[in-house]
Amino acid sequence: MRFSSLFVETQKASKGANADSGYRLLARAGYVEPLGSGLFSLLPLGLRVTERLCRIIREEMNRLGGQEVQVPLVNPAELWQASGRDAVLKEDMVRFKDRHGHDLVLAPTHEEAMVELVRRRMRSYRSLPLFLYQFQLKFRDEERPSGGLVRAREFLMKDGYSFHRSFAELNNFFPQVFQAYERVFSRCGIQAIAADSGVGLMGGDRAYEFLFLSKTGDDRVIICDGCGYTANFEVALGQAENDREAPREIESVHTPGQRTTAHIAAYLKLPTRKLAKPMVFSDDKGAVMAVVRGDHEVSVEKLSRLMGRPGLRKATRDELAELGLIPGYLSPLGEIGSRLPSVVDQACANNPNMVYGSNEPDYHYLNVNFGRDYASERVADIARINETHSCIHCGSPLKNRPATELGNIFRLGNSYSQAMGLSVQNERGERFHPYMGSYGIGIGRLMSAVAEAGADEEGIIWPEALAPFGVYLMAVGKSPKVVQASEELYRQLGSDALFDDRDELVSRKFKDADLMGIPYRVIVSPATVRDGTVELRTRADGSEEVLTIEQAVEFLRGRYLRHRHGSAT
Repeated sequence: MRFSSLFVETQKASKGANADSGYRLLARAGYVEPLGSGLFSLLPLGLRVTERLCRIIREEMNRLGGQEVQVPLVNPAELWQASGRDAVLKEDMVRFKDRHGHDLVLAPTHEEAMVELVRRRMRSYRSLPLFLYQFQLKFRDEERPSGGLVRAREFLMKDGYSFHRSFAELNNFFPQVFQAYERVFSRCGIQAIAADSGVGLMGGDRAYEFLFLSKTGDDRVIICDGCGYTANFEVALGQAENDREAPREIESVHTPGQRTTAHIAAYLKLPTRKLAKPMVFSDDKGAVMAVVRGDHEVSVEKLSRLMGRPGLRKATRDELAELGLIPGYLSPLGEIGSRLPSVVDQACANNPNMVYGSNEPDYHYLNVNFGRDYASERVADIARINETHSCIHCGSPLKNRPATELGNIFRLGNSYSQAMGLSVQNERGERFHPYMGSYGIGIGRLMSAVAEAGADEEGIIWPEALAPFGVYLMAVGKSPKVVQASEELYRQLGSDALFDDRDELVSRKFKDADLMGIPYRVIVSPATVRDGTVELRTRADGSEEVLTIEQAVEFLRGRYLRHRHGSAT
């Protein structure tokens, strides 16, 4: 490809001050262009990288026996009604009607469509196990889309779905996908961390995220250097030190106008860990009160998983009023509090002589002790990890690091096949619901992470397997011999070379070559033409060497075959 014909324009200033750093590099180098909030166009360079990412993923999925299909972005709304997730996703899913009045949605994920495809086509257990995957767009109407590819509203994913005769068969396949994902990220030059994850709106009983540590990441991962425990911030388990003191007599205290944890603690001259922080969450099944220590926050993911209610959200003031509860004075104590099911975090339940609300304005209770003064249906770990927690496995300190989620795998069980009527006959003629797994990789997120991971002050450094071109060819000077030698070398290098034939300053060409991150830069100049050589510079380490034209062509073609046109290893 000749640079003069390439649809690209590099930029000095990066776009999107609040965007992830990988996206800013991609925008500067002419790989992507924003179209609207959370919407992005792929330019030719970006599309070439995307295709190479997809090739690597496709190879690894095929190694698992996967078969590539494609289901539509637009789904009949009835599929989502059948699974029950239409009510859970709510504002995140775009709904519309066609001209005939049929209800349709833009799919934010494709479990429903894939189950329906298999339901219509599968007749016998002999078709199992079955692993289908696709590369398809998704659309999620994010409330606050970020300025980069990490939280776009429209995005490309590789999503795979496996169907099995039994839970044991699914359980045996699950680690194979885990290992395939590790190979994908390794081949892309990414050090991905596998972490325990919440199942969220997906459901199931086990999930892992694959995360890339990044200062601009929109996620958090908890890491224990002591034993290697790693988990998403929302589901990480920990243990917190509690006070050791004898229970004291409960008493009511006047706290006029003190509504927040900080204000109440200051008014009573107590540390926030001595206060209980009740919060009410709600869904279409009703309300539940969650109670944590004042220095902790409720993990909605932990609470939802514990209750088996993925749609839980913080109750509104109107909902609290309907329950007879007063913000700032919420309490599981007394007649009003006892009407609500409650879950108490174990650190709160085990801390003696706590301060609780009274469900009456301007009053709190001192010296409340769980088990003596009130009880709860459940005591569990429902708090987000913070600096007060240590590792639940080894007691070591925990690190809270920003990260970007690149992919995830879910062990779903058979809830989707049950809800959507997918069943087949076994060898005894009995019908059963296949067990499922779901496996996703965000292509835009991955491209952004790779761009960030290998970057230096000059720009991107692509792994050879992913770069849009293998060689950046430059001619220095306009002498006929330089032009002729450059054209001949361009012909020999073939379609994997980008020939910068622009009438630009050499310094600008050097900067663009480094910014774009193409692995090898080949320079043809009057001096090299005179000697029958070229200058070869490696982008990754900055090394330079002088080679004959024949040596350069042989070396670069060898790199193409090994890294850019080979199969999975």
